[in-house]
Amino acid sequence: MTTYGLLVFEDAEELDFAGPWEVFAVSAMLRGAGDATVLIGERAEPVRCGKGMRVVPDRTIGDHPDLDVLLVPGGRGARVAQPENPAVTGWIAKTAERAAWTASVCTGAFLLHAAGPARGRRVATHRAWEDELERRGDVTVVRDARYVVDGNLVTSQGVSAGIDMALWLVGRLHGRDHARAVRTYIQYEPAPPYLADIPE
Repeated sequence: MTTYGLLVFEDAEELDFAGPWEVFAVSAMLRGAGDATVLIGERAEPVRCGKGMRVVPDRTIGDHPDLDVLLVPGGRGARVAQPENPAVTGWIAKTAERAAWTASVCTGAFLLHAAGPARGRRVATHRAWEDELERRGDVTVVRDARYVVDGNLVTSQGVSAGIDMALWLVGRLHGRDHARAVRTYIQYEPAPPYLADIPE
């Protein structure tokens, strides 16, 4: 059984979590193995995302199942408010220590940097924010990859790149054939395509 936890907060970028959510949820459906995908907020109240979508968390940072995968989306909230929120950064730090994988999409890398898991690591972020993240120090920003794997940390470039990363992750967890089945189900055939067959 695999449990995916996706953090949501005010001014999160919608597709940053909704894209991976679709991948993880379809993976769970196809596996039929009791996998779970949960949205986690600081509090139980709805949050308004960057483009206006209102989302209700399933669980809170103080009440959720053990996570195998922690995913942090980007957006203005990941760059501005949440890095200054010790409740959230502290939770990310503790949860990342226990999770098998920690992931971010887009400028979620800023929040992972503030919380600690991205420090000293190779990461990807949205192309418009690469220089700013690099200026924060103690991080190597990779500028020419849709997603970057460094140990048990996997980070992706902006917005839609999170889908590529999530497909890679379910492939790593459950096999390439399974990742291809998920990709087929969601009819995800972009250019560039999912590069499951290229080694890390």
